[in-house]
Amino acid sequence: AEEPISAALKIDDLKIELGYALLPLVNGPDGTDRLTEQIKALRRSLAIEMGFVMPAVRILDNVQLEANTYIIKIKEVDAGTGKIWPNQFMVMDPGGSQVQVPGIHTTEPTFGLPATWVDASLKEEASLKGYTVVDAATVLSTHLTELLKANMSDLLSYGEVQKLLKELPKEQSELVKDIVPGQVTVSGIQRVLQLLLAERISIRDLSTILEGIADSLAFSRNPATMVEHVRARLARQICAQNTSYAGYLPLIALSAKWEQAFAESIIGQGEERSLAMQPSKLSEFMTAVREAFERAAREGEAPVLVTSAAIRPFVRSLVERFRAQTTVLSQAEIHPRARLKTVGSI
Repeated sequence: AEEPISAALKIDDLKIELGYALLPLVNGPDGTDRLTEQIKALRRSLAIEMGFVMPAVRILDNVQLEANTYIIKIKEVDAGTGKIWPNQFMVMDPGGSQVQVPGIHTTEPTFGLPATWVDASLKEEASLKGYTVVDAATVLSTHLTELLKANMSDLLSYGEVQKLLKELPKEQSELVKDIVPGQVTVSGIQRVLQLLLAERISIRDLSTILEGIADSLAFSRNPATMVEHVRARLARQICAQNTSYAGYLPLIALSAKWEQAFAESIIGQGEERSLAMQPSKLSEFMTAVREAFERAAREGEAPVLVTSAAIRPFVRSLVERFRAQTTVLSQAEIHPRARLKTVGSI
């Protein structure tokens, strides 16, 4: 029987389309199934890291693509693309310069670094020279990992939130009964969780998040306000996530001058507040942020930007436009026991 037209309307949350030369990655002649195995492992590790189970990834061939091309789609929209060679290895210099091994020069698709595809016979030589060597399936799954992390909030569905709430231990499910749906809806909780995920904060500690939501209901039912309260509750987790290998939290502080400039540029009251800063001032701020973070990077630091609680959401929404990976914390999110190291100020 023919499929009903309505079946064509179904959207895949996550899909990878492969050119025909990439099919051996999923059904190799010697039973190798590198890509599917890596995606399974990736879904498991992201569930542990971020606190919810990703939708399944559908893999299919697309004859219209160039042979070595793949496309990653999120909710049927192209999110990333790249070219890989299944029987070769991608070689990169950790320092970011071009490698000294013969092969096809290319750009690594995830971070845009210079890379070279080399023949399998040169793999050992490249490793001995201290280069990073990865196979084709790993290049694709790394790209998928970064795209998933950048789009997590879009992938947390209403159904998944219901499931997370149902699976809570008994004590916490009592709290859910107290506040849902009388004071907050499931979609209200979903929105708070999405706002956390949008800034790469794990929602695994759901009980602390729900306690924060319950507390914040006394003064607001707006998810954007509630999430700031929840973030302060998650201070220990947020600081741990941004702590350097040396055990301290590197930070760049926002100067009193910029604190004041932001505070004076916020218009409206309560939930209706928005930022109205002059374009020239905005571009001056963007330049200052770029320079401070580039200086820190040259010193080998990956700092967070720290602001006062009142302006954090506005600073973050501005910074994410040109430095999406940068973490912006408020002073309320710095755990009292965190070891701090100020590496600059703006």
